[in-house]
Amino acid sequence: MSPPPRHACEPAAGPGPPPRQGPLHVRAPHLPGSTSPMYPQDELLIGVESTATLGTSGGMLLLPARARGGRMRRGDHIKVNRGIYSHHGILVGANEVIHYTGELASKENAVVRLDPLDRFLSGGTPELVQYGRCLSDDEVVCRARSRMGENLYDLFENNCEHFARWCKTGERQSEQVRNAASSTAGTVGVGAAAAGSVGVVSATGVVAGLSGAGIMSGLGAVGGAVGAGAIGGLGVLAAAPIAVTSIAMNQVLRDDPSLPEDEREARKTGRTATVIGGVTGVGGSVAAISVAGTVSGLSAAGITSGLAAIGGTVGGGMVAGVAVTVAAPAAAAAAIGYGAYRFIKWLKD
Repeated sequence: MSPPPRHACEPAAGPGPPPRQGPLHVRAPHLPGSTSPMYPQDELLIGVESTATLGTSGGMLLLPARARGGRMRRGDHIKVNRGIYSHHGILVGANEVIHYTGELASKENAVVRLDPLDRFLSGGTPELVQYGRCLSDDEVVCRARSRMGENLYDLFENNCEHFARWCKTGERQSEQVRNAASSTAGTVGVGAAAAGSVGVVSATGVVAGLSGAGIMSGLGAVGGAVGAGAIGGLGVLAAAPIAVTSIAMNQVLRDDPSLPEDEREARKTGRTATVIGGVTGVGGSVAAISVAGTVSGLSAAGITSGLAAIGGTVGGGMVAGVAVTVAAPAAAAAAIGYGAYRFIKWLKD
């Protein structure tokens, strides 16, 4: 479902003030059921400092280290962790946030409205969503206000994150939805590819079926297509799950010109590391086969023994061993790719 078209926000008459006019003064949040502020100062600045806990210093409300990037101001996109998801909104003034209300996946009472900051946070900690390029603060606030009262919430196409990113960039995107969809599709795709590899093995060799001889015959036939043997066959079969994982990770870590350069660089590293991880994973599977069985090495007996031993770890035999060794490189690709992305993020922080 797409929200109705909106009139463009007209720029303010005259040159107007510069886009950024300093930190935003906000009312101190209050404890639930109390009229006393959580902090002794009546008004605080939302600031970003490297600290692990909330506190005050010289009238500043200090945020956790993950909220780096400068002080939060009018027109900023902020979010708060709600456990299994993050809730997003646009800071439009002192102690005011415009956001899509309502619970996750529920359209009941979901509407774009203006709420006090402490109500938006619901006891959580605000986190600044950073951009490399975005619309001016006035444009962002105008866009947010233009949709107040809208009740067209859709979890997959028009949720709180779609709303906030549309205000900031003009594009309706939700990384939470995209990442969940990509991860699910990747997991299902890898599982299907691994299961399909068993069918290929059983039907390809000169000895049909899934007996020990049939599996070795099938692997040899698949590997023979690229001038290799049974081990080469496992590498060929692993290519499909790796490709599925690479596609999924390319979506999770896809480039976005509106993101800060550090984030774009980290994502690019993660995408590259995913491919490297897949190749490394194939080597790891081969090594595991050579040492896992009662017969070491990569002879026919060694491969048969190794696959049976690996399959035994999941309660199966050679068939399960084939499925595990074909799927393992894809899992390694995802782990190494995402790990590289997080490592670069850590270095930049």
